[in-house]
Amino acid sequence: MNRTLFSRDELNHIKAILNNGGVIAFPTDTVWGVGCLVNNEGAVNKIYEIKGRDRSKPLIILSDDIKYLPPLVKNIPSKAKELISEYMPGALTVVLDKSEKIPYTITSQMDTIGFRIPNHPVIIDILKFCTDDHVLATTSANLSGEGAYSSRDEVVASVGNKVDYVASDFNIPSEGKESTVLYVSSDNKIKIYRQGAVLVE
Repeated sequence: MNRTLFSRDELNHIKAILNNGGVIAFPTDTVWGVGCLVNNEGAVNKIYEIKGRDRSKPLIILSDDIKYLPPLVKNIPSKAKELISEYMPGALTVVLDKSEKIPYTITSQMDTIGFRIPNHPVIIDILKFCTDDHVLATTSANLSGEGAYSSRDEVVASVGNKVDYVASDFNIPSEGKESTVLYVSSDNKIKIYRQGAVLVE
């Protein structure tokens, strides 16, 4: 095992929670998130219930490496590759046309999926060592209608008794500003859904 912030026992504990349909909360470089395994419909439903999230709002995918993206999308347009190379790991979520490997339960029945590689060692460790396919279905940890959370204390106070595990941040702070979200079409057209921490013209 490569060097990690967590002990082996803790990583095994997190993996067991995820494999048993659990939802975990974790820090990222932007804001705190909640996540579950992509193909566990019960866990995905639990995320929506925990947050009181509108079912028309999709979840996104977090991964620890760009190499895990190709099976999840139909293609990666050249403009998307350019943006990924420039801004990931970091606060950019790129939305692409999804492949059949991504269930509609996490995309709100849409044919697209958002993808981001976060720049925070805690969630990277979880993605790398606690998931078999190196991806989680995620969204911000806050209750719907509230601002995003940037500290573990906020998460514990709000959803700590609803999720199955809250990770330590190991005193590595989140910036507190959400990622920029944009769609890249197959012909390299960009549509910005949310202008966040990364400024994209």
